[in-house]
Amino acid sequence: MKKIVLSAVAVAAMTSFGSASELSELKAQMQIMADKIAELEAKQAKAEEVKPAPTGTLIKSKVPVIEFSGTHYLGFVNTDDNVADETTNRFETRRNYIQAKAYFKENPKDYLRITLDTFQNTGETTGADSDSWEVRLKYAYLYLDEILPYTGVEIGQAHRPWIDYEEHNSWFYRSVSKVFVEDKGHGPDYTNSADLGINFKTKTPYFSSELGLFNGAGYHYIEDGEGLSGEWRLTGHILGTGEEKAKADLQYANVSFFGQLNSDFAKKGDPISKDFDWYGVHGVYNQPEFLLAAQYVKTQDAAVKQDGKGYSFNGELRLIPGFDIIGLYSKYNFASGIDREGWLAGIAYPYNKNVKFIANYLSEEETDAAKIKTVDKDSIMLTAEVNW
Repeated sequence: MKKIVLSAVAVAAMTSFGSASELSELKAQMQIMADKIAELEAKQAKAEEVKPAPTGTLIKSKVPVIEFSGTHYLGFVNTDDNVADETTNRFETRRNYIQAKAYFKENPKDYLRITLDTFQNTGETTGADSDSWEVRLKYAYLYLDEILPYTGVEIGQAHRPWIDYEEHNSWFYRSVSKVFVEDKGHGPDYTNSADLGINFKTKTPYFSSELGLFNGAGYHYIEDGEGLSGEWRLTGHILGTGEEKAKADLQYANVSFFGQLNSDFAKKGDPISKDFDWYGVHGVYNQPEFLLAAQYVKTQDAAVKQDGKGYSFNGELRLIPGFDIIGLYSKYNFASGIDREGWLAGIAYPYNKNVKFIANYLSEEETDAAKIKTVDKDSIMLTAEVNW
């Protein structure tokens, strides 16, 4: 409409001027007016424009980056129980971790982590849902980087110092067997991997450590508040790889001293409450072709269910492209006279960067003080380990 009015005004104006110069000057002025009107109309149209609703899912957060990931251990197990004289076959989902990390703007190395894990409730509670699948909180902690020189801290339901280190530096196959100190079949079952507390983590090229104070019962059990657990890992990195992530193609040699001092400790199912102290030494050497590791653990003050000492060896051979041969042997002698022994042999095939297939044989035995076998199990295991 404005353009029509402008055109009519221009025609009327041009009829009132006689000379060519006057007409030329008028045309120039009218063009300036037309350009300004077009600019104003464009601005008005943009202001009145209605934007379409987003077609995807809108995610908002108070942090710039949220990282999601998952870890899954899926498998099948055939077990011959020679004591019970029976054979069982079962499919398993041993772990299903769903994890989120929220990284903060001020320091991109600071974050909040939460990890959930599914598990089948077999006897932990009673009632109609005693055998159902449930969700358990594994980790929920705040990590702050460099609060001390070379040192960060986890606060909340955090890593305990030892198990996470061994999983990522020495024994990469927790999908088929737990690390020695937490294993119930061929190990002493001292501890588990997470607990409520605080963990200071130091990294330098030739030395790393974790020093923590925790409730002590672990994330599986209720803490009665009677005592705390001081826990540690001190590691020397002989080849100066302490700040690097351990990988199969990295050459490294580490020696560690680790353990726990637990005051007023009571395991689930054991009414005895007392101090429980244990410690261990561990060494690992890795190069692209193979890995070798060994450890020794011992209690200093413990109830009957933990008191004793033992050792474990494990290795990995990578001479065949695309396949890794793995092996493990462990033995634990309880002060009560009970002995546990186990060995594992298997082969791993990395299908791609997200999926690894593992086939292995696992043997576990336990004898009482009279050297009579109370456990004698041989298992064939097939596993798919998935990380995304």
